[in-house]
Amino acid sequence: MSLETVHEDHGATFCSVGNRRVPRDYGRPERAHRAVRNGVGLTEMPYGVLVVSGDDRIEYVDNVVSNRIPREDGQGTYALLLDPQGRIELDMYVYCAGEQLLLFLPPGEATPLAEQWREKIFIEDVEISVATDRFAIFGVHGPYATEKVASVLNDVSTPDERLSFNRGKMADVGVTVIRTDAPTGEEGYEVVCTTGTTTDEMDREWSNVELVFDTLITRGMNAAPFGRTTWESLTLEAGTPLFEYELAGEIPNVLGLRNALDFEKGCYVGQEVVSRVENRGRPSRKLAGLFPDSLPESGAAVFDGDESVGEVTRAVDSSSLDRPAAMALVEYDVGMDSELTVRVDGDEVAAEIVPLPLVDGSDPSGRAPQYD
Repeated sequence: MSLETVHEDHGATFCSVGNRRVPRDYGRPERAHRAVRNGVGLTEMPYGVLVVSGDDRIEYVDNVVSNRIPREDGQGTYALLLDPQGRIELDMYVYCAGEQLLLFLPPGEATPLAEQWREKIFIEDVEISVATDRFAIFGVHGPYATEKVASVLNDVSTPDERLSFNRGKMADVGVTVIRTDAPTGEEGYEVVCTTGTTTDEMDREWSNVELVFDTLITRGMNAAPFGRTTWESLTLEAGTPLFEYELAGEIPNVLGLRNALDFEKGCYVGQEVVSRVENRGRPSRKLAGLFPDSLPESGAAVFDGDESVGEVTRAVDSSSLDRPAAMALVEYDVGMDSELTVRVDGDEVAAEIVPLPLVDGSDPSGRAPQYD
């Protein structure tokens, strides 16, 4: 079962992200983009989900990721899984939910990670299960997201602290509401619904999921549905690196992902490299924004004169700025006064380098690059 029929009723076309089929857009992605920047929008979040339980769950996960795992129910953190060379294998949100940890992972990554971690359990009291199909998760983003969620959330208030959550009801359906770290550069929440485990439970719970989706779209202030095209343009403008474009295979210092790193916690895989780069005071490259004269493709080379100094990771026609905009990984010494060019269809076009974020929204992204 899925929400595809509901999305189709709103005019959705689809794409695949990881192993998930999700809405690409609902016909006018640029209009949805402006709706999120000026009001509020709703999107399906296609996370892979792991549940980690057992008495040693917190210590087990804490020992392998880059940030400290919370021990208090209702709290979460953003963390990375690194390889021995300090390069990002996965990013994740980890939430302490009573007697278990919930891990929200990039689409398609839950099963491989579960298999990998199970092989490394020896005497620890830890159980790891893939729970992607047991949850439906919706993102609510925009300068009026708090007002929107508060108007349909019963029994509790909206959470104030980033990556914290409260449990309440929407349309008499039990939900968990998480305050996000604002990946779109706007106020943001994620509404988590359970979908059951047995056939009877799934029939009932999916009906409830559809009711929550409809409530978020139509009750109180209307929310514009948006898909991955708009998600990618909003997060680019906000300076939020995404796993599939900017994060995979990179050292976190290069991306300025300071909110994912705890330099005080104990040893984890890749920590030596991350600490060495931190102690050196600067990475070899940095993540920056570009305003090219025309739209490049991902991977397009960036030049300073005749010298290649980086490459584009992602580019969009920005609806907020009414011009092409891009993220690029460039050499750290490239200055903001540099006269750069980008290769587009075999030609070199001018590109202005600018700091991230490109747009100042209602709530700055926690993942926007920070370099000391």
